[in-house]
Amino acid sequence: MTENVEAPSSPLESENSYEPCLHVVLHQPEIPPNTGNIGRTCVAIGAKLWLIRPLGFDISEKARRRAGLDYWSYLQWQVVDSWDELLTNFLAPRLWLFTKTATRAYTEVRYQPGDVLVFGKETAGLPKELLERYADQCLRIPMRPQVRSLNLSCSVGVAAFEAVRQIQLPSGGLDV
Repeated sequence: MTENVEAPSSPLESENSYEPCLHVVLHQPEIPPNTGNIGRTCVAIGAKLWLIRPLGFDISEKARRRAGLDYWSYLQWQVVDSWDELLTNFLAPRLWLFTKTATRAYTEVRYQPGDVLVFGKETAGLPKELLERYADQCLRIPMRPQVRSLNLSCSVGVAAFEAVRQIQLPSGGLDV
């Protein structure tokens, strides 16, 4: 069941109505501050945030207020119950799945408006079946072998800003 949990009507509502340049998907995120930081990144670049259940935290309005996520009134976001349900929201999406096991670097692709950037949960990454199904669309962020992984919000920031840099939104988009 899709739960559209965009911010309620507010004086900022017009700021919340934009055509997303990208879609950022978090598959079963577990850590609330990471999701909060990723939401802030999505607001900064004009992306829509998708969350696939189960979530490791409460996303009620009260919980968001308590966490000080006042900028979420600017964010377009939605929660879905499954991967298949997520896909019903897109017509022929260009998916890019981020994993440390990929051989192709995130800088080796040409991002386009509307691309979908997919990230796994903090403790386990993306499910093996998704990585196998979309093997040609898996990307990695290169790092030294001494580091097991980057923080999820850092990874989203690196990938999302590279995608936006390539897309080069017209005026009215980012302040570059």
